[in-house]
Amino acid sequence: MTIHQDEPMGKNIGLIAGNGQFPTLFARTARRKGWQVHAVAYREETDPQLAEHVESVEWLYIGQVKRMLKFFRQRDVSQAVMLGGITKTRLLSKFRPDMKTIALLAGMRHTHDDAVLRAFADLMEKEGVRILSSTFLLPELLAPAGVWTQRKPSSTEMNDIRIGWKMAKAIGSLDIGQCVLVAGGSAVAVEAMEGTDAAILRGGALSKGQAVVVKVCKPIQDTRFDVPAVGLETIETMQRANVKALAIEAGKAVVFDREAMIQKADQYGMTIAALADEAL
Repeated sequence: MTIHQDEPMGKNIGLIAGNGQFPTLFARTARRKGWQVHAVAYREETDPQLAEHVESVEWLYIGQVKRMLKFFRQRDVSQAVMLGGITKTRLLSKFRPDMKTIALLAGMRHTHDDAVLRAFADLMEKEGVRILSSTFLLPELLAPAGVWTQRKPSSTEMNDIRIGWKMAKAIGSLDIGQCVLVAGGSAVAVEAMEGTDAAILRGGALSKGQAVVVKVCKPIQDTRFDVPAVGLETIETMQRANVKALAIEAGKAVVFDREAMIQKADQYGMTIAALADEAL
């Protein structure tokens, strides 16, 4: 019998949980579908309420891979998902690498996000824990194609979206970020370590309400981790920044609270479009 790379086996699943709502949403869904969820959570990052929705939880500092592996082995976990983000600036102050992590980093030529995550996933697999796609239990979170809001993008906004799409793909290929803001054909903000919300606020201030937000997958996206995500908080941040248009990648971006997101966007007079490369 051949097992597909993303086809889960058994009913034990490990959860490597960062911040945000994705880990808790996954844990609730997995338990409802009969999975036993054993979570590794990060201090000062993971929502403490996650513990209420899993069979067991181990609280670690970023970099404690040896303890993570020991925890998973004790619970017979041979497959896991990586969900939620890690505040990049916190990596500078809260990183506590053990010898296994130090050896992993020492063997790398580049320490960009994707390179580190892929190397980590490869290490986990060598240690007997296969990393699965982040959406294998929640495919309904992937963005459906189309304009979701009552207001459609204007011709000016669509032109900026096309330009921003190319820019976002370019910075994604360099592993800088996934989001850009464009106004009048020019980039006004590029997401880097500060994250999407901070980029939106910065770009909105510079563009005086004329920018569009474009958030896409990296050209070679590993769906096991780091998929672009938006939600109600994105809309609220756009409102604070006086930004009225959002474009995301259909079938690849993860969307939280989609109905509430659309309702709020309509209330604010915004437009949300989920697009694909071939539609631009």
